[in-house]
Amino acid sequence: MSISAPKAGEKSIVVCALYKFVTLENFEEIRQPLLDVMLDNDVKGTLLLAQEGINGTIAGTRQGIDNVLTWIKSDERLARLDHKESFEEFMPFYRTKVKLKKEIVTMGVEGIDPKEVVGTYVKPKDWNDLISDPEVLLIDTRNDYEVGIGTFKGAVNPKTETFREFPEYVKENLDPNKHKKVAMFCTGGIRCEKSTAYLKEQGFENVFHLEGGILKYLEEVDKEESMWEGECFVFDNRVAVDHDLKKGQYDQCHACRMPITEEEMQHEKYEKGVSCPHCYDKQTPEQRQRYIERERQVQLAKARGEKHIGSEVITAIAKRRQWKKQSRAQQANKSQSKAS
Repeated sequence: MSISAPKAGEKSIVVCALYKFVTLENFEEIRQPLLDVMLDNDVKGTLLLAQEGINGTIAGTRQGIDNVLTWIKSDERLARLDHKESFEEFMPFYRTKVKLKKEIVTMGVEGIDPKEVVGTYVKPKDWNDLISDPEVLLIDTRNDYEVGIGTFKGAVNPKTETFREFPEYVKENLDPNKHKKVAMFCTGGIRCEKSTAYLKEQGFENVFHLEGGILKYLEEVDKEESMWEGECFVFDNRVAVDHDLKKGQYDQCHACRMPITEEEMQHEKYEKGVSCPHCYDKQTPEQRQRYIERERQVQLAKARGEKHIGSEVITAIAKRRQWKKQSRAQQANKSQSKAS
């Protein structure tokens, strides 16, 4: 199966997931010009920058995404940037952000460098054969709530709440002398870059990971031949996608960000924008009141035909407009100086 570009008027929003492990000594200097390019092209989403590389998901028009990718790849260090695309009818993000981080995917273990050592990449077309091998231990490196809505047949769920817990899972459950072949997978491939690098550092010899992640597998492998079961959680407003990479059946609790089913939305502990069965008993009275007020503001904005995007975005837009105004003033002064 291949995902073709949409016809005019049909699913014209391009959703682009990208990452690259590469040394970016000047990553802090890249942030503002990259943010400017995204804003100038009306591209939304979040990109993370760190000394170890770039990671994130963005969305926009075909031209907008192409312009951002062209700008990023103009840096020779990022020329071979890995990215995957899907198409949507509606924009899955509300905001445009470029964040500076210590890691582009947080494992919390010093010295793990996928540029130096990493597992063996396995193409989606070859993945079924690998994981059908009874000697292969198949591990889902994603968080427990992600695994809960879909995973590969026969995969082990480490039941981690964050990726930081994965090294501890390995130490307590895996043995290089016992587990001779280990295959791992994640949403887009980036977590497996670090998880396989970590296993190699721990002495595991035959370590494999799905190239391009689950999303690439769903794109390239026919549903009839697929060993994927359920839906795939994604980190945007779609919440999850099905095998055709279309928005799935899950919604999201906007208090705890957990995926929720239609059945859970009928639960007595569910209140739109405020709580769900996953978080109701964990909230403090102060948190609950804050979520109630936020949802009230969201509904008021919706009634006015506006988007409730939050004070941080408004501040960022104001700062950018001020910066552009100052830049234009400086250019005008330079022009006047040259003329005189």
